[in-house]
Amino acid sequence: MIAVEVSNRSGVEVDEESATALARSLLEAEGVAEGELGLVFVGPSEIQSLKREHLGIDEPTDVLSFPIDGRERLPRGVPRQLGDAVLCPQVVGEAWRQPLVHGLLHLLGYEHGPEMEAKERSWRD
Repeated sequence: MIAVEVSNRSGVEVDEESATALARSLLEAEGVAEGELGLVFVGPSEIQSLKREHLGIDEPTDVLSFPIDGRERLPRGVPRQLGDAVLCPQVVGEAWRQPLVHGLLHLLGYEHGPEMEAKERSWRD
């Protein structure tokens, strides 16, 4: 089972149930049957601050990923910590699904390029 912890600090209403369902579906399709995932929704100033702090770019963005275990082999009995996908609803608006997919793929170790783009296309509505 994928345990998803959702935190909404964005100040706007978010469809947490649909985001959680999409995350679980994508992770299971990628062969991750167990683990822990954080979905964090933040406002524009917080995501801008995170991007500046971690990437050195001072601008808001749609999604940031903070991976922990990815697909690394773990010792038996150690729960998989996938990390956090941080989304800004005010930046993504109603089109939150693709940025979430993008962020989740980064948590699994995908880098920008043809393979990741193909994976993203397969999850388009």
